[in-house]
Amino acid sequence: MFAKPIPGRTTAAAEGDAVVLLIGMRINHFWGVHHWLPVFAAMPRMLRELSRDRSRGLLGCTLLSGSPRTYYVVQYWESKEKLYAYASAPDMFHRKAWAMINRKEKKSRQHVGLWHETYVVPEGGYESIYADMPAYGLAAATGVLPIERRGRRAADRLAHRSSAE
Repeated sequence: MFAKPIPGRTTAAAEGDAVVLLIGMRINHFWGVHHWLPVFAAMPRMLRELSRDRSRGLLGCTLLSGSPRTYYVVQYWESKEKLYAYASAPDMFHRKAWAMINRKEKKSRQHVGLWHETYVVPEGGYESIYADMPAYGLAAATGVLPIERRGRRAADRLAHRSSAE
């Protein structure tokens, strides 16, 4: 939160495909707190669980608010296989939380909305630049490089291939 900015321009040190999961909730009715609060509280618990076991594949995440009603997380994963494995693992909290939500769905649907989008972006399909910023987003998840390592122009960074280094 109070990270020191890195002077100048940097880029993410990502190699290979980038797996990005956007996942969130929308509070449809504020007065239905007992419906949306358990959903709201589940994500920090899952993120703590994943941060304790880095082998599960979560590289990093950013918590965001789209409005007073909408909260979401941008997550960066090692692979779609690790993301799927976490989502379906019977010993992990995600599976328990999803089962609880499905049991209560008819009653809570009107009070809380859920969504997620998953993107598998092939190498050469993403690029980044950060100017006088602490490590953020993809760079916080994969590391930071001086911009010169990948190219000053977006087209140069998009042309980067990890086998070329």
